[in-house]
Formats: sequence, structure tokens, C-alpha cells
Amino acid sequence: MTLMTPPPLDQEDDEMLVPHNDFVEGPQPLEVAKEAASKVDAQAVDDPPSGRYTWTIDNFSRLNTKKLYSDIFFIGGYKWRILIFPKGNNVDHLSMYLDVADSATLPYGWSRYAQFSLAVCNQTHNKYTIRKDTQHQFNARESDWGFTSFMPLGELYDPSRGFLVNDTCVVEADVAVRKVADYWSHDSKKETGYVGLKNQGATCYMNSLLQTLYHIPYFRKAVYHMPTTENDMPTGSIPLALQSLFYKLQYSDTSVATKELTKSFGWDTYDSFMQHDVQELNRVLCEKLEDKMKGTVVEGTIQQLFEGHHMNYIECVNVDYKSTRKESFYDLQLDVKGCKDVYASFDKYVEVECLEGDNRYHAEQYGLQDARKGVLFIDFPPVLQLQLKRFEYDFMRDTMVKINDRYEFPLQLDLDRENGKYLSPEADRSVRNLYTLHSVLVHSGGVHGGHYYAYIRPTLSDQWFKFDDERVTKEDIKRALEEQYGGEEELPQTNPGFNNIPFKFTKYSNAYMLVYIRESDKDKIICNVDEKDIAEHLRIRLKKEQEEKEQKRKEKAEAHLYTVIKVARNENLVEQIGRDIYFDLVDHEKVRSFRIQKQMPYNVFKEEVAKEFGIPVQYQRFWLWAKRQNHTYRPNRPLTHQEEAQSVGQLREVSNKANNAELKLFLEEELGPDLQPIALPEKTKEDILLFFKLYDPYKEELRYIGRMFVKGAGKPMEILARINKMAGFDPDEEIELYEVALVIMFLLHLVSKECVYHISLVSSSQEIKFEPNVMCECIDKKLTFRTSQLEDGDIICLQKFSEVVSEQCRYPDVPSFLEYVHNRQVVRFRSLEKPKDDEFSLELSKLHNYDDVVEKVARHLGLDDPSKIRLTSHNCYSQQPKPQPIKYRGVEHLSDMLIHYNQTSDILYYEVLDIPLPELQGLKTLKVAFHHATKDEVVIHTIRLPKQSTVRDVLVDLKTMVELSHPGAELRLLEVFYHKIYKIFPLTEKIENINDQYWTLRAEEIPEEEKNLGPHDRMIHVYHFTKDTTQNQQVQNFGEPFFLVIHEGETLAEVKVRIQKRLQVPDEEFAKWKFAFPSLSRPDYLLDSDVVSTRFQRRDVYGAWEQYLGLEHTDNAPKRSYAANQNRHTFEKPVKIYN
Repeated sequence: MTLMTPPPLDQEDDEMLVPHNDFVEGPQPLEVAKEAASKVDAQAVDDPPSGRYTWTIDNFSRLNTKKLYSDIFFIGGYKWRILIFPKGNNVDHLSMYLDVADSATLPYGWSRYAQFSLAVCNQTHNKYTIRKDTQHQFNARESDWGFTSFMPLGELYDPSRGFLVNDTCVVEADVAVRKVADYWSHDSKKETGYVGLKNQGATCYMNSLLQTLYHIPYFRKAVYHMPTTENDMPTGSIPLALQSLFYKLQYSDTSVATKELTKSFGWDTYDSFMQHDVQELNRVLCEKLEDKMKGTVVEGTIQQLFEGHHMNYIECVNVDYKSTRKESFYDLQLDVKGCKDVYASFDKYVEVECLEGDNRYHAEQYGLQDARKGVLFIDFPPVLQLQLKRFEYDFMRDTMVKINDRYEFPLQLDLDRENGKYLSPEADRSVRNLYTLHSVLVHSGGVHGGHYYAYIRPTLSDQWFKFDDERVTKEDIKRALEEQYGGEEELPQTNPGFNNIPFKFTKYSNAYMLVYIRESDKDKIICNVDEKDIAEHLRIRLKKEQEEKEQKRKEKAEAHLYTVIKVARNENLVEQIGRDIYFDLVDHEKVRSFRIQKQMPYNVFKEEVAKEFGIPVQYQRFWLWAKRQNHTYRPNRPLTHQEEAQSVGQLREVSNKANNAELKLFLEEELGPDLQPIALPEKTKEDILLFFKLYDPYKEELRYIGRMFVKGAGKPMEILARINKMAGFDPDEEIELYEVALVIMFLLHLVSKECVYHISLVSSSQEIKFEPNVMCECIDKKLTFRTSQLEDGDIICLQKFSEVVSEQCRYPDVPSFLEYVHNRQVVRFRSLEKPKDDEFSLELSKLHNYDDVVEKVARHLGLDDPSKIRLTSHNCYSQQPKPQPIKYRGVEHLSDMLIHYNQTSDILYYEVLDIPLPELQGLKTLKVAFHHATKDEVVIHTIRLPKQSTVRDVLVDLKTMVELSHPGAELRLLEVFYHKIYKIFPLTEKIENINDQYWTLRAEEIPEEEKNLGPHDRMIHVYHFTKDTTQNQQVQNFGEPFFLVIHEGETLAEVKVRIQKRLQVPDEEFAKWKFAFPSLSRPDYLLDSDVVSTRFQRRDVYGAWEQYLGLEHTDNAPKRSYAANQNRHTFEKPVKIYN
């Protein structure tokens, strides 16, 4: 454990004391049972308010626990610990949280507020460490907080990425304990006059953009004037959804939801949890609105506000020739790297490029000519959107990186400076291009994710506001401008004599997009927008929505004064049984509900029912529903006269103690021949109320036919004629009767050293599961109803006896039909190649075994051999296929294929293999990159061999696929990653344990000189490298590493000749190369006269890849088109608005 304490900040500064880095959108509490906090004997003395805890986890890839806690550490006088899920908390990402270690023992009502960051350290290059920050008020309900999707597991477990070194993972937590901020009680409308937008999961990037656009009043007015009708639905109309959103932002007192808008985009829930780029969304949204505005009164608004023009030109130096091209723009991409401020970026934008030498310009009629190439602006728009290029592609690392350099931007931007140096000759110089800063969109985090928010001054006054999702706060100009410049910040020393090293950190929160408004246009742009700009149908609709919302709020506030009574009737049973209901009687959510004051006498409620249903009070009898042990509801008993004399509230409390929210009743009624209500028969203790359903095996149909009172001492055979009449059969028709119920099996899983009860092991020592099964027993017609244990509310299913033995029906009897209904499952199948598209659906049974499922899929696809079908389950959280396919007969039933943690899916993915799956599983598949000895080409070959095969077998098989330089050439197999050779595989090594998922397997011919080494010859590693100017000149390897034989006494000059010949580098380029021996990641340069062998004293040293001859030069080679380490499923989703 390492606990590092940085000097504290000035108390007035509310920023965190630790680096702001990769904050993935939407940190969430972890909803798991808390383990008892470990006991710690003593608490740290004078514990600092901020600090860093470093947790080193060994044997990381071999951890077999779902979650893992760090040791307890003290910061700010509190006990903390880190909680990780090494294989993800129900996601394909590492999950990581900060946890209050002693939450279980803290006093009632405790809370603490902390700003913190969590990091997984890159042990190869520190600048690629993934760090995410957030803040949270911890309490008993939310005692842990963090990131469910911290980083992809594929990146974490890839050795070449540097997060796992020697199977060790290093995790850091920077924590700054602050005074408790009452975040939730903040009233944005009251404090600022503005409201925020709710975050749907990862939509902060959208929220910051929408707030910026909303606070451009001219834009808002144009949106209000887009034609919409009262018949439009917001979820299907982008204009209406945006109008609705803007209206609520303008007139609501609380934060506004964006679900209607994202649904109008055609987005699903998964899209809302995918963070996108705010610049990309800005372009896509404006293009979509521009299209929607065509042919309307606001056509051209987007162009009028945001469109500018520049001129690309090429002008010859020595002849009179000039080529120009006019282009429009809605935003400008400005370089941040190498530029100190916005003006420097504009200087770079219009910088003149000289085309000369080999790069001369081919001018019409004049041939190749020296020329000047550049860009100048014809005009700028009233609203100027500047997108800052904070993200760039790092060619050294072949990845995107965030540029956190300091970059200044002014409150007033003068683009006419220095005599209009940015303007083209045809620009209108009478237009004054002086701009005022309107908004600053900020990105806090890194390239892997982050959080967006915006600083806006809506009226261009001196008062700035911060719009951070739901929360809006007043801010000063320093916070909106200077603190968003980026760069580094040095914390002040509090104990200069104790530690003289200043504590610096990079500011990962910085401006990402700037919006300026031209001074001469600001009165037009910052215009007044009021209700008269809003269409009447929209005002009526939104006011109605607001009234309904207020009514719901009122009902919620008064809920304790009311009871909801749900009344089921005969007609509900007729409608639902056989359609939605098979095993029960009714779905109470689909019956008539009454919201009744608890103080109302029950008899008054009966009068309400009489008015509603037309059934006189004297002809009503109400039954209470009871929840049975099998979780089904049945009418249990009629209300007594004493109960009906009570108030509704008293009755609910007496009858339904378990559920205070509502009262469920069944209304018994009788109709005469004229279908008018008549008096009910008297109910005695001997009477049992039974409900009857009729099954038709030919139609595979179950329907409700009525109810009947029977005597407990009576027998079914005595009432067969009455039942037949109810069913519409002849009086003497022979029928079978079945009692039907769902039975809950209580499965107690106990795990001990001696024995395992029932089915499976579980993580806890004891777990109770509820598994419903269909119980359908044939009733003995000769036994009494009491003997058959029938009681009020029971269900009897019947069918003709002659149909039971019919072989023409799939399900000839009630038990087989209900078993079918209980287990049927419609499954949507998708090709693994097109994982977003449903291809076909099959009705299957949850009880189908593996062979049944693949056989039905194969039959649908017209495939003779079902064993060539491979299935993959669905991940309910990522909405993608799971990384690993289902093994051949690896699950028992279809239900096992569809389960994902505690959720059930109805999606399966399929592949058609070229060989049977059992055969494929017996094989090891390796991807091997073959490097040709004389040609500059690399070809990836897929090798399939039995798992017990050796490396020799791989090379023998490979020889049949590749072109060798000569027939007797020998091959070898190498393990390469991060441009270094880590291993030459012995020919006898078994391939079963070789991992090609993260390491590149390279095959090559063994050079003849290596086969005949002299007693003093050495075979050394040779790698290409360059120095990273951003990382203190650290060595960065690239290119293809190789082996080289050096001889005793051989000088560098002699070795260079052989290297140049081998790599075929031209003399002019090779003269620029430097040769070095790396020492502690720094190059120790060699002279031509140095004897190379003296640097490589020992043979066969473990870690030889760290002793190598380095070739320093620029990396001019094109990127390889292949990638050996691809995740099985990668879905890069651009921003799309579908509607």
C-alpha cells in the first residue's frame, strides 16, 4: 500500500485536489449486499483531507471471485476501500467503486461528501493511465459510488496495452473529502432562474449542446415556428419534441427530461447509454433540422445563424495562375496542439504552405510550378462555433489521445485584427467581425470517456451560469474562462520545509467547444421569445401535460387519503382467459379501478359501483381476493355484513394487511333470462365457489365458461349435467375434469463440506428459489369436493373424454396443453454477422434441450447437419452477443441459453460453421502472421489442429500454405507484442496453452547464418524505436523486431552494413539512423568504432527483450492492415438521428 498526501488547496477553491481524468458518464451506486466492515484497531492521527491510495493486485487474471475489496485506508478522518469486479458487474467492462468501509457500523443519518478519482495505471506508459473522476455524497443508502463500465475488459486483459504487467494490476484512488454539499436540495430555478436537463444515462454531451442552442434565442424562436400539428406525437416528430423540450426549459420549475427527444431521434435505451462526441451530434442535429425546416417559414435559419464561407486557393509564384474554391462551414475545427490561444489557431488555419520541389503544383497550361496554398475567410457567421481539437490521433501509439495543453480564449474575439489578415480579398470589409463569447462547452475526462457541461451567459451580461445536467449554478468569469484553459496546475505548499517538491497535476477539465456571437448581430440573436412565438396547439398540449403532471403530483401527495379498489367481474374473465390468462383468473391491472377516499362508507362505494355497472346494490356480492402460497390470486370469501358497514379504509386494513396500496375485489352477479341483474343465491358454509374453463384440443383453445356453487359433500358425478350445459355439450357427454394450479417449488440450496442439496452451488451459503410448475391433476368424479381438497376460488378445466385419446392433436389433453403454454418461448434469431437485425423467429419450449434447439434452427435454415450450428447468448445489458459462444451441449435447456444474470432474453445469435462444432471444439485455432523472407509482406493464416498438437505440427501445416524462399527452409514461431520478441516457441510445446488473443504469433524462416553460430557468436534482439517528446524522451518501440547474429570483435560500423542490406534502406535515409543500447528506457548511443558484442555479455538471459540493439529513426512505414488482437465483437456506433 502507498498512501501519498498532496498539499491541500486553499479552502476557498472548490476544485478537487487530484487530477480530473476519465470520468465515464453516469457514475452509479453499486446495489449489492454490503459485507461486514473489517475491524481496524486504530485510526490515523491528523488524517489529511485528501490523499492517494495505491492498490497492487497480483495474479489478477487468475482471480476467481466476482468482487474484490482493497484493504481499508484512511483519508479525511474516514475509512475507505476500493471495490472492483475483475470480470465486470454484469457488463463487459471492469467495474470499480469507492466504498465507505465502515458504513454498516456508522450512526443513523450519517453522510460524507468526497471528490475522487479512480484509476487503472498503465505500467508501461503512465500517460495512458485511465483515470475517471466524480463526486458523491455518501450515505447509508448510497455507501459506494463509481463506475460500472470503467474500461473494457478486452483492453485491461490485453498485455500489450500495459495495464497488466507480470499479471499485476495497479489501481489508484485519489480522494478529497469536502464539507457536505446539499446537492439535492439545490433549487436551480429559484437560485438562477434556469432549469437543467435530466441525464438518461450517458447524455450529458447532448444536454450541454441543447442548453447552448436553447440559449440562442433566435434559434429557439425558429424552432418554435417550425410547423407542427396537434395530431403529431413528440416521440415521432423531432420538431415537436424539440419545441416541447424548449417550452419546458422556458416555463418549467424543475429539471426537464429528454426521453421524448431521443425517441424522436429513433434512439433506444442502449443509444442513451452510449456516450458520443458533442461536435458530431451538433453537426448531425443541425443537418437534420436544416432538412426539417425546408419549405417552411423558417427555412434557411441554420444557414443564417451558423454558416460562414472560406476560400481555398493555390497561387503560382512564377506565372500568373491562381485556383480558388469557395466552401461553406457551420463550425471551425481549430488546432490546440502547438497553439497558445485562439488567435494562434487562426494564424495556423490561414498559414501559407509552399508547394515546391517534389511537391510542386501542376497548373493548367503551365505544368509543374512553385506555388503558395492556403485558406482565407470570405465571411464569418453571426454565431461562430469553434470546435477545439482536443482529441488527436497518436501515430506512435496507433490510438487517440486527449490534448490537455493550456489553450486560452478571449472574452472578445477580433477576427479583423492586423488589417484583416484572415480575410480574403473579396470579403466585405464593412462588416465588423468582433465577437463576444456566449458559451463554453467543457469536457472533463480523457479519451476513454468523460463528462460534458457548459458555461453560458444567456444575455451576454457579466453573469455566467454552469449547466451541469439537472443542476444550474451561478459562476464567475474566472471559472468560465481561465479555469477551462487546461494545462497544469500547481498546488500551493503548506509545509515548504517538509517537502520541497511541488505537487502538480494536469487539468483534465478544459474547453472543448466555444460559441461566439457577433457584436453587430447580438440584438437580433439575443431577441425576446415569449408565448406568442409558440403555436397555440403546442401551448394547449404542453399546458395540459403540465396540469396532468401537477394532478399526478397532487394525487401522490394525497395518496395516503385514498384507497384504490380494483373490481374484477365475470366479463373480465371471459375477455382474458385464453388470451392473456391461462393459469389464473384475471389480470388485476386490466380491470376497472376506483380511487376512493378512505373515509367513505363502504355502502356508499357500492352505490358508485351500481352507477358504473348498472347493478343494483342489493344484487351485488363482493369477494376478497387472497394471495395463495403459489403466488396466485383467488376469490377467497365474501365480505361480511359487519365488514360492509365499515369505511373503505377500515376494510382495506382488515382485509389486506400485506398490501396497503389497493384492495382487490371480485363482484359476483347473476343475470336472468333477460340478461338483467337478479338476486344472488344464499351462500352457506357448505357451498364452494368453483370456476370452469373448457379446453378444445383441435383448436388448441382454452376459454372461460362460467362459475358454479357446489356442495363440499357433493361429488362431481352429481353435477355433470350442469357442467355439460355450461359447456354447451349434451347432458350425457362424458367429460374429464382437471384441477389446475401453478405450484411454487421451494428449492433450498445448502452448501456444506459434506453434501450439496438439490441442484447447484450458489455464492451464498443458503438461498431460496421460487420455481413455478404446472400442477394439473385429474379429478376423481366419485370423491367429494372436500375429499379432493377443493375450496372457494379453485379452477376446474374440462374437455370431452373422447378427445383425450385423440392422436390428431399436438396437445390432446389439458395437462399437455398447459405444460406447452407454460414453457413456450418465441425466440428471435440473429446472424452473428448482423447482430442488430432479427432474421427469423421460432416458437420453442423452454424445456427443449440443446439438440432440440439446434435441430430446429438447422431445419429452418435448410441445413442437414445441426452440429454445424453454433449459438451465442445475448447480453441484456450491452444489447450485444456475449463474447463466448455456447459450447456443444454446454447447457441443458433453452431457458439456460436465454438467461443473463437475473434477466431473461428472447434473442439468440447463430453461426453456420464449416465443420461440426464438437470437432471444432476439439481443435485449437491459432492466427499466425507469416513474414516472408524476401518479400515485404505479412499474411495472416488460420491454423486448426487438435489441442494436443505441438508447435512443430503448426509449422508443418503452415508450410503447406505459404511460399518459402527455398524448399529446405526451416520455420520458427515467435511470440511478439509491443514490437518486441518475447519468446521463440520450442517445437515440442503443446499448442493448447498458447494464447493468440492478446499476443501476436509470428512465423518466419530461420536465416542460414543463425543455424551455424560460432562459439563466440551472439544472436541479439534488434528493435526500432523513436523518442517520445511528450514523455521526457522515453523510448517508444515500433515496427517489426528481428534477430541478428553478431561476431566477436565486430564494430558497429560493420554491423550497420549488414543491417542496411537486410532492411534495404536507401543510403540517404540510413545516414539519419542512430544506433543505441537502451539503459533504463533511455538510449545510450553507440559510435561506429564501438564493439557491439561487449554490450551483450550474457547469453540466454531472462528478459532478453529488454537488452537489444536499438535503431532510432522516424516511423515512415504504413500501418499494417491486419490486427491480430481483435475483440470478438466490436460495435463502433456513430451518432445517428434516424427520423
